[in-house]
Amino acid sequence: MGKDNQPKHRQQARDLRRREALRAPFERVLIVCEGEKSEPLYISEIRSDYRLATANVQVLSSALGTQPRQVVEYAEMLFREGDRSKAIQPCAFDRLVAVFDRDDHASYHQALAKAEALNGKLKNDADESVPFQAAASVPCFELWLLLHFEDVHAPIHRNEVYDRLKLYLPGYDKGKGGYWAATKDRLDFAIQRAQARAAATSAHNGHEPYTGMHDLVSRLIHLKD
Repeated sequence: MGKDNQPKHRQQARDLRRREALRAPFERVLIVCEGEKSEPLYISEIRSDYRLATANVQVLSSALGTQPRQVVEYAEMLFREGDRSKAIQPCAFDRLVAVFDRDDHASYHQALAKAEALNGKLKNDADESVPFQAAASVPCFELWLLLHFEDVHAPIHRNEVYDRLKLYLPGYDKGKGGYWAATKDRLDFAIQRAQARAAATSAHNGHEPYTGMHDLVSRLIHLKD
């Protein structure tokens, strides 16, 4: 019996087995960042340190712009359409993450709402629902790095975050790498402090110090578990 004449359910089962065989052995994560340097460099260093293949963890900067809503929209577009120039196939991820800051962005709350609306609504190439996570930071990504060294309870401007961070990481520069290696020995402190902040406030507050980076980092370092 030729392939075209085989019962439909057998062909569907064969196609499913083929997809499963081609899938990476652990969760495939697409991470789109607002920043072009600090966040992608940091996450890429984690990927390298834990030997996570790019087939499993793709880290990109938003090509639509740096507004938080544009970061979310680019993640959605990449997932739905793929990008042949980046060897990204449509619907080829099990989790989407948008990394962005509160700063003074007008579209911050729109981005949170859109990510929540998309959470679990997209389907991947295995016909599974895909979580969409917003790893937002208030006021900025560098708060996450600062939490490795000290706690922050009161609202704080990003400039003060930079100044305090440089007490521990002299010469901190958003365009330089190496900050995962410089902070990873204090990761447990940062996670505990970020969890405490998440229990006290939320990304939606937009004023109190907050970061969702602890969830993303924890997921990445345990991806192979």
